[in-house]
Amino acid sequence: MKLFVASDVHGSYFYCKKMIEEFNEDNYDYLVLLGDILYHGPRNDLSLEYDCKKVAELLNKYSDKIIAVKGNCDAEVDQLMLKFSIEEKNMLIVDNDNKIFLTHGHLYNDVNIPPLRDINYLFFGHTHRKFLKTIDGITFANPGSVSLPKDNSNSYLVYDNGKITFYDL
Repeated sequence: MKLFVASDVHGSYFYCKKMIEEFNEDNYDYLVLLGDILYHGPRNDLSLEYDCKKVAELLNKYSDKIIAVKGNCDAEVDQLMLKFSIEEKNMLIVDNDNKIFLTHGHLYNDVNIPPLRDINYLFFGHTHRKFLKTIDGITFANPGSVSLPKDNSNSYLVYDNGKITFYDL
């Protein structure tokens, strides 16, 4: 399975377009969005070309390819604009023998591990910083932020059959 994993778009049409362009350049099975998709949140600056309606319209064209979890800035009203679900706070997907736990990161992360047995990967966003570490057999990965990075890198990651690679937009 080949996944394009991104987080924290925060309503930036500029960076959402770039993300979709990169997604279209390769043959990914899914675009995984780890929350904070439309709204910028009360603690964040407005993202470049902040336009929630345009972001929703663009992402809705890919609704059959999107797996998404709800972030701390995602509201119930956001779901009304999207043709894919952002209702779940956490999700588990399976790739052959690999169990991948998806979450935004404000609840579960490398410090607060979910009470599940035998997960191999935990992908989370929220911190707006790229991160990769293996602890007790679990690989924790954060793609950073597409639009509002705190490490000066508008980034995403690719999971390809157990291999994780980071890319900048």
